[in-house]
Amino acid sequence: MTEQPTEPTEPTEPTEPTEPTEPTGTAGTAAPEAPRRSRRVLWAVARWTAAVVVCGGVGAGTAMGITALDRNDVPGLETRSDGRWEYPQLRLPALPVDRPRPFTESNDGEIHYADVRALLLPAPAGATPDPKLNGGFVPTDSYLSLYGKESRDEVKRALTDSTLRHIAARGWTTPDGTRTSIHLLRFSSVAFAEAFKDEVVEAGAADGPKALPDGVEGLALDNFADDIGVSGTSVYVFREKKPYGPEQVRWAYVQAGDTLALIAQTRKGEALAVPFQQTVTLQNQLLG
Repeated sequence: MTEQPTEPTEPTEPTEPTEPTEPTGTAGTAAPEAPRRSRRVLWAVARWTAAVVVCGGVGAGTAMGITALDRNDVPGLETRSDGRWEYPQLRLPALPVDRPRPFTESNDGEIHYADVRALLLPAPAGATPDPKLNGGFVPTDSYLSLYGKESRDEVKRALTDSTLRHIAARGWTTPDGTRTSIHLLRFSSVAFAEAFKDEVVEAGAADGPKALPDGVEGLALDNFADDIGVSGTSVYVFREKKPYGPEQVRWAYVQAGDTLALIAQTRKGEALAVPFQQTVTLQNQLLG
């Protein structure tokens, strides 16, 4: 019985294996070389497989690393600010027990049962609060001072006729110099709120309201009100048209049930459209 050759021990490093002693075959016939070539092929396949696995792992790791990063951390993918302010997360205030939201089927009077001060939009990050408009109730004169002197008596009369309950206000100034004020007027019913709105906002509606903010001589209508889409509310948006003085004013009214909001922004040079639209939209959402 012919003794079979002993297989060499496979090396631990990817070097060429030692050739075994040629076995004795039939006289005059050389032993076949298939095992040697087979092992060479196997080592070549092993090398290429390892290379593919390593490259694939590096590629996958890079992709996972990119997807795990914030978009602003990836060169070339950073998102530039569009001018919006950073407001805190908004929440609707709690309601008294068994009291519905203003625009629900069980609230035909469209009454805001929440404290109107809790419905004021908070100031954005980095803003300096106005100590006179700190989120509390303010006297009627605080609201009237927003209008030109020629309009204040007329607005005051309209307030008297509409059984105003109270006014809450908040104001702030952002680092770019924009001054913002928000006044929420709460009336005894939706009918009185609408009557005041008709008198002050929609009187002479073809050309805009007659009662203009202090220092404003001409106005233009803004066109983003239809994009807000808060059910049950009405929005009226204006801006001071050119030529204007060193500052420009943008202002908007939001009529929501028994409450009317006046949002105004003033800035040297030009009052920017994006933060104004953002502020009006968020205040509208809180009232709706």
